[in-house]
Amino acid sequence: MKVQGLPDDITVFERGWLSSNNILFVGHEQSALLDSGYATHSDQTLSLVRRALDGRPLDVLLNTHLHSDHCGGNAALQREFPAVCTMIPPGQADAVTRWDAVALTYATTGQVCERFRFDSLLQPGDEVQLGAARWEIHAAPGHDPHSVILFEPVSRVLVSADALWQNGFGVVFPELEGNSAFHQVGATLDLIERLQPRWVIPGHGSVFGSDSGEVTAALARARSRLESFEKDPRRHTRHAAKVLLKFKLLEIQQAPLRDLEEWALRTPYFALMIARYCGDDDARQWLQLLAQELVHAGAAKMSGDQILNA
Repeated sequence: MKVQGLPDDITVFERGWLSSNNILFVGHEQSALLDSGYATHSDQTLSLVRRALDGRPLDVLLNTHLHSDHCGGNAALQREFPAVCTMIPPGQADAVTRWDAVALTYATTGQVCERFRFDSLLQPGDEVQLGAARWEIHAAPGHDPHSVILFEPVSRVLVSADALWQNGFGVVFPELEGNSAFHQVGATLDLIERLQPRWVIPGHGSVFGSDSGEVTAALARARSRLESFEKDPRRHTRHAAKVLLKFKLLEIQQAPLRDLEEWALRTPYFALMIARYCGDDDARQWLQLLAQELVHAGAAKMSGDQILNA
């Protein structure tokens, strides 16, 4: 959809939380799509792009980072538009070339992503032409150590990916692996504040702006959440576990609770969290408690032995 206040060459496809938002730039010389959603939503992604381009080809495909909900539609778009130039951040280029599903986190999160190719890199410190403007590429580690965000200094539009949403930021995945990264989240929030964006297009959720104080409020909420995670890393772990369970429910919609537990016990990120915080003996009880919390929050519901997305 067109968002009032954004440049005319930008269209934002606001997606559900299984897929990231997709951002289409249509200039006189080329078209570009930033992030492509989750693999199971690729048909919808193709439909949205085809309709918006109205017969034009897609020339450039870019990813802010390579989590499955941001690049899962890449392969389908590459089949539809064989000449498309695909650009990714440099940090995982070798893993994409080798298609290392562990390094790319698809195996460790229990998520799917069809193999895709890349042609060029989004190097932090460089610029990239999108639509009518040149966009700055900034490193944005924290949620993902290799993520980038994009900023256009004339219109002051920021594509923040999962570094900043209106109500928080993405799970800090390096922390689940035992690597310190909360400080990187804070540094990225400081970078966003220094850029002083007028508009923020987040990886998930609605576009928000500075004129009504939404950007300032979002940064304050993000810093408050970060502080709570730094004080109690277990809180972040529980949050991350519920996010991964909810993501799976968004994908499958419903399943016997026992099957969801078995999926989690087979998923490496859950094994890491269980080993660090509750131990194998209490793992199933912990997963059942997390499911109950999702139900209590209205993010899931139970029907007999079935857990359903809500």
